[in-house]
Amino acid sequence: MKIAIIGAGIIGSLIAREFTKYKVEVEIFEKLPDVGWGVTKANSGILHAGYDDEPNTLRAKYCSRGNEMYTELSEELNFKIKRTGSLVAAFNDKEVKILEELLKRGKINGVKDLRILSRLSALEIEPNLSREIVAALYSPNAGVLAPWEVAQAAVENALNNGAKIHLSTKVESIFEEGEKYRLRTSKGIFLFDVVVNAAGLWADELAESAGVKVTPLHPRRGQYILLDQPNVVRTVLFPTPSRAGKGILVLPTIHNTTLLGPTSEDLLPIEKEVTETTAEGLSKVVKKAKKLVPLINLSKTLRTFAGLRPENDIKDFVIKRESNMIHIVATRSPGLTAAPAIAGDIVGEIVEKLNLQKKDDFHPIRKAIPKIVDMSDEEKEKLISQNPSYGKVICRCNKVTEGEIVEAIRHGARTLDGVKFRTTAMFGRCQGSFCMVKIMNIMRREIGENFEEIVKNFPNSHIVDGVVR
Repeated sequence: MKIAIIGAGIIGSLIAREFTKYKVEVEIFEKLPDVGWGVTKANSGILHAGYDDEPNTLRAKYCSRGNEMYTELSEELNFKIKRTGSLVAAFNDKEVKILEELLKRGKINGVKDLRILSRLSALEIEPNLSREIVAALYSPNAGVLAPWEVAQAAVENALNNGAKIHLSTKVESIFEEGEKYRLRTSKGIFLFDVVVNAAGLWADELAESAGVKVTPLHPRRGQYILLDQPNVVRTVLFPTPSRAGKGILVLPTIHNTTLLGPTSEDLLPIEKEVTETTAEGLSKVVKKAKKLVPLINLSKTLRTFAGLRPENDIKDFVIKRESNMIHIVATRSPGLTAAPAIAGDIVGEIVEKLNLQKKDDFHPIRKAIPKIVDMSDEEKEKLISQNPSYGKVICRCNKVTEGEIVEAIRHGARTLDGVKFRTTAMFGRCQGSFCMVKIMNIMRREIGENFEEIVKNFPNSHIVDGVVR
């Protein structure tokens, strides 16, 4: 039994890992050069509690359950979660009524420990929150993580359990061929018994290539500002939501920086690669974020960026089943939070339908790259005595060592961004100004590429034309 997973984002990667628990052949297809580089890479990285989702939607069904599943998942796959909690701030009586509606909705959706706080109680939890608020909805179960780390960890674990991955391989169409499915890709034709389409912004187009009608997608752009201003907030801060969405947030990241955003800009269906930021969008981020937290310091800006999320007109996930082909479409927010629950249900359906048998040798634990910055002095000394390269700091901003960069390469990094998203090197204050060349030297040594061949991310994103000395 051969199973194809199209898309190595958060949902596709977790589905692939779940299938490797069974006696099947699993192959993952990803059109980009690395895992988690599409919709998964550029989002807010929030574990939502589940109070914002309309009851009886797929979003409501999967969000709070997925939130709970992340604790065990993080222990098995060794990625970090911070259960920061979240606050939705109300600035007037009209907005307090919205909080009351969210509280009712959250209880229907099974969200635990949700409550409305007075102004003073909210400020005790979040001292830098605007003094102009009158109340806030508090959820202790919300949190933050790095979405790409989850996708990387899930794929690594899937590969260790027998899966195969085809990177830089675009699936162009799906056709039925008898009782099998033919995938036409940029690297040839493949036949499978089961196909799961988790292709993010392009999931609707792939479904249509297979003759399956789903809700059409358009990209919704979200612009962000990342600040090197740690500890300015303790929790994920939301304004009261509107029809446009959850609004512009202020939140701590898993890497001890502060994130502002996103905007909510509906683009045309043909604009699925428009990720430029705009002066207007970033100005809106600043204005709305400062309303929540006046102490934000824009001189601490590390970078600005934009991400795209797949949106449809019904504002809900779509899961379309056609025989042994499943299309997962419009996994906009809270798609990250819902991903483990979606993966469990999708795989469970196929397992039951095809009577798949569990493996005896599935290994659920993924060993993460050791991070010196997270270790005690005793742990550092022990690791460095075993491998001295962990004592040589390459990225001074984030204290990333040569040992970590070498390990990232062994975990699959073949580009500078591949190293960056596995180690946080080049993620800090200098954005790679001081460490990039050192990292390129390590890559040249470990991979055997010349300087001119090393790229930032995509095939033509070379850093240098040649060596001058």
